[in-house]
Order: sequence, then structure tokens, then C-alpha cells
Amino acid sequence: MAQKPADIGSKRLISLAPDAWVQWLLDDSEVRTTDVLSADFQWVGRETDALLKVRSSTSGEFLVLNEVQLHYRPDMPLRMRAYAGLAAERYKLPVVPVLINILEPAKSLDIPGQYFSEFLGLVARQDYRVVNLWDIDAWSVLDKPVLPLVPFTPAMHGGADETVLQQAVTLLRSDETLSDLEPLLAFFASFVMDTDVIRSIMRWDMAVLRESPWYYEIHREGYEEGVEQGIEKGIEQGIEQGSHDAALRSLTNLLHYRFGPLPASLTSLLTSLPAAHLQTLFDVALTVETLAEFQDNLPSNVAVASNGQSA
Repeated sequence: MAQKPADIGSKRLISLAPDAWVQWLLDDSEVRTTDVLSADFQWVGRETDALLKVRSSTSGEFLVLNEVQLHYRPDMPLRMRAYAGLAAERYKLPVVPVLINILEPAKSLDIPGQYFSEFLGLVARQDYRVVNLWDIDAWSVLDKPVLPLVPFTPAMHGGADETVLQQAVTLLRSDETLSDLEPLLAFFASFVMDTDVIRSIMRWDMAVLRESPWYYEIHREGYEEGVEQGIEKGIEQGIEQGSHDAALRSLTNLLHYRFGPLPASLTSLLTSLPAAHLQTLFDVALTVETLAEFQDNLPSNVAVASNGQSA
């Protein structure tokens, strides 16, 4: 039987509690969601993001366009302009575009909240709201709670804390319809917490994550799409930005999470590799079945050296 594809886009998450989402997003306890609309347009597919029709007593009916990004993309201002225009044209309602960024960039970026261009005396402009989750206090989300954001709390301010993860797990397990969100929570926790701590709190191992369709969708959404975003070029630039340490930490955390403690010789070997090699090996680590298979997939000169032989 073919496995049903997992929906890990913002439409899936936001639909868990659309009223709580827009009230948090707009800081307006009176606003209500009246419909979750299709964000697929004639020439542009918008399957992974959410377009909500909402109503408030002060502003009437309008649209909230949610663009959720794992990594910030430099082309987002132009995309926000395009999607806001398409939504307004299709539904004939005012649009509030919102860009939500999940993971903090390795280097501080000035993330704009506006698209602006001027050419031959013609001006184009689109304002939009920006929400950087790393600036959001994790407990402010858990205390409400805002369910669509719970899996992302480890990526928020103060999220690298055992009590945050424990509370997030409790919230997800309080409703069986949310249980499939646990792998996503574990994924973001692995960026900021020791894997043994994650295991002890969540009481399951990497095999659960690997068998979940979330795992493969996260890989596709976050890393393969990252290549499209210019990550490969960013790797070269990132060497100057200290990206080697970040790439090494992500790779060793993933290997530890999947296969347990790593041999010191392997850790030492990985430390010696450039950031570009580490990024490639991260993709390998996502798909292999064993640590031995991962080592077999190392470049030939590296694999020989890892066995203690001369290259």
C-alpha cells in the first residue's frame, strides 16, 4: 500500500488552531478565522503555506497570508509582493502578508519587512510583517498555548531548556491528534539540546523519527530546498562566517542521535573536513541505515584514513 504523504506545511500546522494562530500573530483577541483558503494560484503552487480568511470587529473581513520559511531566503521580499498580489486579485480582499522565519541565520542579517523597487520613475512597494521565531519567548507560546508553534519552541528564545521540551511534549501528548508532531519537535530540539536529554524526555529513539514521513519531508523541505535557495554558494561564504563549526555540530548531532556515541577517531576525522564536505555528508547521514554504512560512504581517501591507514 502506498504511504500517504505527510503534510508538514504551515497549512497543516495552522489549521490545528487557526483562531489562536491569528490572534497571536496579530495581537488581537477579537479576530476570528472564517476559512482556510487555497493558496494555489494559476501559475504558482502554494501548497505548503496557509492563506486564512479572517474577520475582526474593527477591520472587517481580510486575508492573512502566512509564508513560513525554515531558512530565510534573500528573494523573500519579491515573493511576498507576488503572493500578496495574487491573493488580493483572486479573493478581492485586503491582505496582511506575514513572513515567519524558523531558524536563526549563522550570521546576523537585516531581514526587511518591505519590498521596494523603482525603475524609470515607477515605484513598486509591498509591506509585510516579519516574525523571527528566535526572537519569540518560548514560554509565551507554551503558556497560551499556541498549538501550531509548539513543535518550534526549541528554536525560540529560551527554547534550549529541558523544562521547555517537557512542557511541549506534554501539550502534544494531551491530544492524540497532535502525536505526529513529536518528530518535528525532536528535530528542532536536536539543534539546541543534547540528544541524550531529548531521548530521556521523549522516551523514543531515532528509529521513530526515521520511520515517520515527517523525517523525509523535513529533509526535502529544509535541505534539498536549501540548495535551491543558494545554500551551496552560502557554504563557501559561510567558511568566513564560522559555518564549519555549525555544519560539524549539525552532522555529529544527527549521527549521535541516530547511532549513539561516535568513535573519537570519527569525530576527529570529521572535524578536519571542510564545511562543504560536512554539508554533503549530512545528506548521507540522513539516509544510511548504520554508522558503518555512513563511514563506507565517506570519500575514499577519508575512509581509508578513518581506518587508521595512510591515504
